[in-house]
Amino acid sequence: MSINKDLIAASSTPIVLSILAEGDSYGYAILQRVRELSAGRMEWTDGMLYPVLHRLERLGHVESRWESAETGRKRKYYRITPGGHAQLAEERRQWQAVDSTLRGIWDAFTLPVPVSAGSWATPTLRAA
Repeated sequence: MSINKDLIAASSTPIVLSILAEGDSYGYAILQRVRELSAGRMEWTDGMLYPVLHRLERLGHVESRWESAETGRKRKYYRITPGGHAQLAEERRQWQAVDSTLRGIWDAFTLPVPVSAGSWATPTLRAA
């Protein structure tokens, strides 16, 4: 299943903030965590992740620091700030409102299903 790019972009901030709320992390580990949490359905790239991290840093929701890994290679670690925790709480409230709205709509109507090649059954209102 391919997830629409607009939906991935819209969900990137709460996903990154949620991962950083688990603990400090660096880019590659964040990409792996997204893949793990989505059961492989979301495959983010560096080109998608780093602009999100840089924007969150500019907004004060994330801080970064350089550390040397065991291999001696330097890694940039990111940490959620108190402002980032507040933003994450707001993002969560907004996503819960969207989720509740969609569930209500989808629960109220049956989805159209193909009945034959090129034709669809009409959605109907379910009795409550």
